[in-house]
Amino acid sequence: MIGIKITRSRIWEVLEHGKETKHPSRLFNIFIIALIIANVVLNILGTIQRFEMRYSAFLRYFELTSVIIFTVEYSMRMWACTADPKYPNSFLGRVKFFFTPMALIDLVAIFPFYISLGGTNLIELRLFRIFRLAKVGRYCSSLKIIKNVFINKKEELILSAFIMFFILIMISSLMYYAENSAQPEKFSSIPATMILITSMTVGYGDIWPATMLGKFIAACNAVIGIGMFALPTAIIGAGLVEEIEKKKKKTSHICPHCNKLIE
Repeated sequence: MIGIKITRSRIWEVLEHGKETKHPSRLFNIFIIALIIANVVLNILGTIQRFEMRYSAFLRYFELTSVIIFTVEYSMRMWACTADPKYPNSFLGRVKFFFTPMALIDLVAIFPFYISLGGTNLIELRLFRIFRLAKVGRYCSSLKIIKNVFINKKEELILSAFIMFFILIMISSLMYYAENSAQPEKFSSIPATMILITSMTVGYGDIWPATMLGKFIAACNAVIGIGMFALPTAIIGAGLVEEIEKKKKKTSHICPHCNKLIE
C-alpha cells in the first residue's frame, strides 16, 4: 500500500505539480503540448480534401495514437488525483475531480473518437477535436494569467456587459420605432431589430435604415459601438498588467538555486 501511495504521489507530481521546477514534469508538459498542437494542425489540414485523401492512413494512425496517449493521461489523472489533499476520498474525491473544468476538457478531447467507434461518423465529432487545444491551458502558465484576469475583473466585465446589453436594447427599440413604418418586413419587431443591430453598424449588408432618424441612430450606434468594445478591452488590459506585475514580484523573491520563496 505504501508503494502504491508513493507511486500515486509521484505520478500526480509529474502530471500536476512541479511544472516549473521538476525536469520530468517539464518534459511531459512539452510532449503533451506538442502533441496537442500537432492534433489541431492535422485536424485543420484534414478538412482539405486532397490532403485527407493523400494522407488518410497517416491521419487515422496519428489520431489513434493520440487518443491512446490522451486516454492514458486522463486515466492516470483520475487514478492519482487522490494524492492531492483536495480529493482525499477514493470515490468522492475522484467524482469531485471528474467535474473540474480541466478534467471535463480532457474528457471532451477524447470522447468523440470512442463515439465514432460505434459507427457514428459525423462531421460535428471532428469539431470536438479542436477542443484539444484547450488542454494547453493546463500546461501553459501564461494562459493561467488570462484566467486570473477574468476572475479578478469579473465584476467590471459583468458591469460592462450589462451596459452593452442595455445600450443594445435602447438602440434596437429606437431603431424599431424609426424604421418599422418604412420597412415593416425588415424591422418587424424589437427582437428582430436587435438581431440586425450589431455593436459597430446595422444589418448584414442587404438591410439598412431608410429614414433620416434611422440613419442618425445607426451613426450613433457605430460611434457607441467603438466605445463599448474599448471598455472591456481596457479592463482586460489593465488586469493583464496587474497580473504580470504580481508574477514579476513573486518570481523576484524565489531563490534561483532551490526555487523556494525567500522570506
